[in-house]
Amino acid sequence: MRIISGELKGRKIFEPPDRTTRPLKDLVKESIFNIVMHSNKISIDLKNSNILDLFSGVGSFGIEALSRGSKYVTFIENYTEVLQILRKNIQKLNLDNKCEIISEDIINMLNFKKLNKKFELIFLDPPFNEKNINKILLKIYDSKILKKNGILIIHRKINTNDKLIPKFNIIEEKKYGLSKIMFGNYL
Repeated sequence: MRIISGELKGRKIFEPPDRTTRPLKDLVKESIFNIVMHSNKISIDLKNSNILDLFSGVGSFGIEALSRGSKYVTFIENYTEVLQILRKNIQKLNLDNKCEIISEDIINMLNFKKLNKKFELIFLDPPFNEKNINKILLKIYDSKILKKNGILIIHRKINTNDKLIPKFNIIEEKKYGLSKIMFGNYL
């Protein structure tokens, strides 16, 4: 696994130790960033933005965002084995001062209001079999941590048929291999 673009381009990051964690494929990651940076439907400036990376795994999405100029990334992950790899990746790339890692159960324990920060972009990459997407979307909505023109990106399995909360507005949806990426905001 490598960083695709930006100041850390070409650097490798440590991969998960087992198949429980499903890292974001390079093609999908590159496509997401191309849409964020070039779509006329999305109006955020990735540079100098605050990013929330939920279910961050080894950190490939958030690290890519930092490489491309994002100001700060908050990684949230609670799977112990992959958390160690995430910490190693942050340390290896000297990103300690540009991010924080929170080990918390996103669905049942995390109080988003306690983050005391607003985000231009929230990346939500739960396990493909996760059924509580709406619970997370409601918590994000209620906490008001997504900035007014911010974007929320959800990575799901291509055949997942989530009936998302009406408050969530899908701006664009793309499919890549086994992945479905939804770009949206709140009404």
